[in-house]
Amino acid sequence: MEEFIEDLSKNSEYKTQYTIQEIQELLPHRYPFSLVDRIIDYIPAKKAVGIKNVTINEPFFAGHIPSLPIMPGVLILESIAQVGGVILTLLPGMKGVFFAFAGIDKVRFRRPVIPGDQLIITVELLTLKRNRIAKMKGEGTVNGELAVQGEMLFSRID
Repeated sequence: MEEFIEDLSKNSEYKTQYTIQEIQELLPHRYPFSLVDRIIDYIPAKKAVGIKNVTINEPFFAGHIPSLPIMPGVLILESIAQVGGVILTLLPGMKGVFFAFAGIDKVRFRRPVIPGDQLIITVELLTLKRNRIAKMKGEGTVNGELAVQGEMLFSRID
């Protein structure tokens, strides 16, 4: 893995942005659980920045909370995990491999995410052990204000 990262640092010819169609080629999630609309920045094996456009049309808003629609925290975390999944599936030899959410630590919600918000999600790969267990840290911001942050553990599912 270290050699791969070194090679990339010498070569600036890698893709840095991904559309929803390209994300769906990488991740198995589909409506209503496809929660990343675009990757706007990607540094191989290190970091990705994604966008989740939050709209009132999301199916969960009908019941969470009708008089005060708030995006459920678990779905915000799932959005962060999906950006992490993009990082993992773009690693060498990982195309078509699925990493499941295996744990979360140090999560804090700082502000609600509501319809009309654009959640900017930044995820960094901290460690990858034996191409099976990954640890990442992620955060989501709205209008430059921190909405959520935490660490996540992923496990490869064969």
